[in-house]
Amino acid sequence: MDPDLTSPIDPAVTAPWAATLIQHRQTILPKRLAEPGPDALQLEQIFRAAAAAPDHGERLPWRFVLIPATARERLAEVFAASLVERDAQATAEQVAQAREKAFRSPTLMLAVVDAGPAGDEIPFVERLVSAGCAIQNMLLMATALGFGSALTSGKAMESKGLRGLFGLQPHEHAVTFISVGTAGKRKAARLRPEPVRFVTTLSSG
Repeated sequence: MDPDLTSPIDPAVTAPWAATLIQHRQTILPKRLAEPGPDALQLEQIFRAAAAAPDHGERLPWRFVLIPATARERLAEVFAASLVERDAQATAEQVAQAREKAFRSPTLMLAVVDAGPAGDEIPFVERLVSAGCAIQNMLLMATALGFGSALTSGKAMESKGLRGLFGLQPHEHAVTFISVGTAGKRKAARLRPEPVRFVTTLSSG
């Protein structure tokens, strides 16, 4: 059943629940994410969470590309080729490790941000913030559904091979890979920074 978005929320109920969810989210390394991953319905919920991100001008400046098991070998080849391009002396073991990263976590996708046309009134930084909000919404929904998740990037993100594999246009940027799966073991919650460390007040004069 869809929620009634016209009704006011009860902060006494929703605020503690939201705080618990947000604080419970943590990065689980992709190699520690196992089956089962989200099913089709759960993936739909995760993507609908992304759709709730702020999007000035409704440009939809981001998209996500799912990488099914049948396509992981293609991604592995890109990771391996990118490493060899950067380091011609890479060992066979290092190349194998680069390839293996493509097979971690049952659900893997790439987040892509559209920088937009030159001179567009919505600047790239705002588009990037929108993408970050969409991604965080996805991570929180994954957490609410009982899954672990992680964001990973690396030096292959801007490689010609990766851009070609995902059909990125010149104005598009590969931002991060998103991994989702079942966490076999969770780490102890890390200590979050206190607001005093990152909040200041502008002087009145």
